[in-house]
Amino acid sequence: MKKNRRNFIKSAALAGLGLSSIKLSANNRSDRNFASDISLNFDTKSNLKISKIESFTKGFATTVRVTADDGSEGFGQLAPYNNNITATVLHQMIAQYALGKDPYEISSIADHCIEINYKFPWSFVSRATSGLETALWDLRGKRENKSVCQLLGGQPRPIPAYGSSMSREITPEDEAKRIVKLRDQYGFEAFKIRVGKVVGHNEDQWPGRTESIIPTMRKAVGDKTILQADANSCYTADKAIEVGKMLEDHDYFFFEEPCPFWELEWTAKVNKALKMKVAGGEQDNDLAQWRRMIAMNAVDITQPDICYIGGVSRCLQVAAMAEKANKVCVPHSANLSLITVFAMHVMAAIPNPAPHLEYSIEDNDWVKGIYEPELKVVDGKVRFPDGAGWGIRINQNWLENADYQISEAN
Repeated sequence: MKKNRRNFIKSAALAGLGLSSIKLSANNRSDRNFASDISLNFDTKSNLKISKIESFTKGFATTVRVTADDGSEGFGQLAPYNNNITATVLHQMIAQYALGKDPYEISSIADHCIEINYKFPWSFVSRATSGLETALWDLRGKRENKSVCQLLGGQPRPIPAYGSSMSREITPEDEAKRIVKLRDQYGFEAFKIRVGKVVGHNEDQWPGRTESIIPTMRKAVGDKTILQADANSCYTADKAIEVGKMLEDHDYFFFEEPCPFWELEWTAKVNKALKMKVAGGEQDNDLAQWRRMIAMNAVDITQPDICYIGGVSRCLQVAAMAEKANKVCVPHSANLSLITVFAMHVMAAIPNPAPHLEYSIEDNDWVKGIYEPELKVVDGKVRFPDGAGWGIRINQNWLENADYQISEAN
């Protein structure tokens, strides 16, 4: 049974649709973004100009609306958490470099917004750029009556998903009951649980939880369900190897972010020592860092977050780097806001998707009511949004009750 499941995972990871509308070329100094060793070219001309950038902030979510001078518009999303700060960055440090530009030059705009803010690198600048960039993809898709997935050369289809637990407060026994219920109700064939403690310096959430939950979960779901574990930067390399061996003994598929994500050498040491897959990269938004991570074989499964890294175009550069190194990609999507919608479109287009989309099983109030139709899981697969752009509609009532900011062209 273990061998059959691993063969399935391997074959699924090699399946996917080609990026037929994206040209890959070896990098040189004249390339638009010279941080990665691969350049993706999908910018075109539209003879339009970006006239308005608006943000709507409510709770942990901020949606972004971009409008062109012909009235065309598209919606995107900033990264959640401290998103009120990110919205300020969008209007003070990003908007001025996008207003008046051609909205079809998506990747050029995103790269420029990040590079021009080189004195303030990465986190908030990239998080703000993601809201603009994802809205531009929606705008273009709506104008051309195509989904973003189709713009990238893919075709919409149901996406197999793994149920992703975000909880460390739940007991192993209760987590097992929850996972079994969701498996039977929605047909999930894979799940991810939490081990260790967030940036835990080798500490557990409470003593003995990790040692208990690893075998408890396997016993509860049996041999046919795929299990994965996320440590959220908990361990030193030696401790991570110890925990990884325990995961291997219970046939877990991947071990995510075993060490502090900035300690690439530690993670590479863990990967070399383990037979199971190591996953990571959700926090990383520097393409040069991604190049190093892949070159040193720190991870087998790449997990760029579209809303952390600066948008779809930069996520696709990571996917292309991973493909070149014979690695798979699954965009990080830890909640059911628009980030999961974005990830679905990318996974349906790249040639090297991981076997399953990350799909949160948490009941977070802050993601409710942002967009419709809501995502649904049937037989373990997420139904693809049906329509142009991202295929969803932002709830007007949600917009009207959000904090509002606007930047306009002169």
